[in-house]
Amino acid sequence: MTATGYSRLAAVIFSLVALLQFVRALAGWPITIAETVIPLWPSWVACVVASGLAWLGITASKADH
Repeated sequence: MTATGYSRLAAVIFSLVALLQFVRALAGWPITIAETVIPLWPSWVACVVASGLAWLGITASKADH
């Protein structure tokens, strides 16, 4: 796999993660792990972090040309 392909794949995966975290935060989907309810605010943080990583992947894939 080339560096461009890897960067694009990473960007797609992180974009999907960001989208799912965004939807979870807006819809209020509950997550319970070992009888502990996970609050919604970590989803907002994960959305921002994953969006940043997706942006870096897109930027890196364009810089490889």
